[in-house]
Amino acid sequence: MTAVGPFGLSVRDQALEADVQTGLAAVEAGLLDATKSDVPFITEAAQHLVRAGGKRFRPLLVMLAAQFGDPHAPGVVPSAVVVELTHLATLYHDDVMDEADVRRGVDSANARWGNSVAVLTGDFLFARASHILADLGPEAVRIQAEAFERLVTGQILETAGPRDGRDPVEHYLDVIAGKTGSLIAVSGRFGAMMSGADERVVDILTQYGERLGVAFQLADDVLDIASDSHESGKTPGTDLREGIPTLPVLHLRARAASGGRAEDLELVALLDGDLTDDARHAEALRLLRVHPALEQARRDTVRYAQEARATLGPLPDCYAKAALEELCDLVVHRAG
Repeated sequence: MTAVGPFGLSVRDQALEADVQTGLAAVEAGLLDATKSDVPFITEAAQHLVRAGGKRFRPLLVMLAAQFGDPHAPGVVPSAVVVELTHLATLYHDDVMDEADVRRGVDSANARWGNSVAVLTGDFLFARASHILADLGPEAVRIQAEAFERLVTGQILETAGPRDGRDPVEHYLDVIAGKTGSLIAVSGRFGAMMSGADERVVDILTQYGERLGVAFQLADDVLDIASDSHESGKTPGTDLREGIPTLPVLHLRARAASGGRAEDLELVALLDGDLTDDARHAEALRLLRVHPALEQARRDTVRYAQEARATLGPLPDCYAKAALEELCDLVVHRAG
């Protein structure tokens, strides 16, 4: 039994392990090839986050979903490269919007080269993903386009905030279903579809990816508050400092608005203040780490992971299904 992919996923079958390891190695080579340019500076910027590593969560899901058809089908690895390139492109853009300094344990592209280079590098990666997609057929192009529309819509909804009368928590869950769930759903869909799996299996793995993607983002929300930079690869409290609402903060605000304790109101007031001040930011993190709102967000993470696991029920029992079930557990484990 060997650990592969993110979080030390245990693969209990040698044949499956070999397929996944070979597939991920091919994806890694594909990412480096897709990020090469005739302009050396573009290559350096485009490969900055590729070489920094990362969990390769989406390509792993493609490889596992492909086990329900022919995992060696020619479209499997390129589709995994597409989803990871798309994800990487969004990271370049997100770091500009969030004014982040660190990503995956290294300087963010915007911190190193400035916002313009970071945004244009993200655009370059989107272009390269589209180029690969063109060889996978019009259905793959349509699926990716729909997912990208959802991703951008989620980002816009996050920026705009909830409309009057809308529950901020419900709004936020819609946001992350678009921003994160959509592309992870495509990972499950592409893996199954490119392998020639039955349409019912494709639908199951798409739904699984959507729910797992939400759980994955909620775990990130918890990590943004609960982890240190060594664990997460980025500066703790980045979303907090930038005033980006995450689930623990939204739960705190809901408690305060519905007759919360004096401590709740005081913490909300602290969050509404200037969190660019390091001392205030550190105090806000300290208080949130021991607040019930953080545990409430952990419970939500567990709920979505359990829903993802339940979605797999109709699939035949096999080592790939067991690995997908374990992914649900490992996502929850990230949230503590």
